[in-house]
Amino acid sequence: MRLRSEFSHIKKYYDNVNACQTAKILPGEFYATSDNEMITTVLGSCVSACIYDEKNKCGGMNHFMLPGDQNSSDDTPARYGIYAMESLINAILKMGSRKENLKAKLFGGGQIIPNMTDVGRKNIQFARSFLVSEGIPLESHDLGLAFPRKVNFYPLSGRVRVKRLQSLQNDTIETREMHYMQVLSNKDQVNGEIELF
Repeated sequence: MRLRSEFSHIKKYYDNVNACQTAKILPGEFYATSDNEMITTVLGSCVSACIYDEKNKCGGMNHFMLPGDQNSSDDTPARYGIYAMESLINAILKMGSRKENLKAKLFGGGQIIPNMTDVGRKNIQFARSFLVSEGIPLESHDLGLAFPRKVNFYPLSGRVRVKRLQSLQNDTIETREMHYMQVLSNKDQVNGEIELF
């Protein structure tokens, strides 16, 4: 397995149930690979884009949420989504992919955070419009509704398995996303360079 330094913080383990090496991503993270492995995450209001190049056998997944005042007149909230999408796409292109070969699948955007029922919808709208503007076809999706999801993505083939979580034993997802939203809302700008194409 080749672990690029930009992904050294990503938790990796062997998943005995699915019999494969697995990378687990959390809110605000992304991971791309050309190895035969699975990428997994659990989504509430956040959205994950699974982007892959079946021809060149590489792909990846991100996990993002638009922060703060979604109705503000500036583009600050969208910049976080753009950063998440561009970072993932650029990592895949560095692995030898070509933009015209990219395909996408979208998941998440559930209405699970009380009193913030439009967060998931805003994340969905952003992700869909981003893919349209970049000319990346949306192959499939499982978006919205009022439950979280566990997503297992196999980037070499583009295969995705989604489990809708009807009930949770604890409030881990909601707590994690509320913390993530607070961190994003307190930032003045996105850290790091974004290369738009």
